[in-house]
Amino acid sequence: MAGIQPQKTERDGFLPIRTNGFDRGFISVVILILVHLLWMRFLEGVLPLWVATVLCLALAVFTIRKG
Repeated sequence: MAGIQPQKTERDGFLPIRTNGFDRGFISVVILILVHLLWMRFLEGVLPLWVATVLCLALAVFTIRKG
């Protein structure tokens, strides 16, 4: 069947590299850890840590879907 294309596992998104699902998930976890460490250092006295968790989870969903 000439019209059937094999499915790509890697794709281009807004990230500057070609990634698959595992790569985007790993990048999301690294970002989550970095944001939480910076949050605890600079913002924990003003805003609780769960706010950072909610923001990071939203960012992770966006990164995994569109990255």
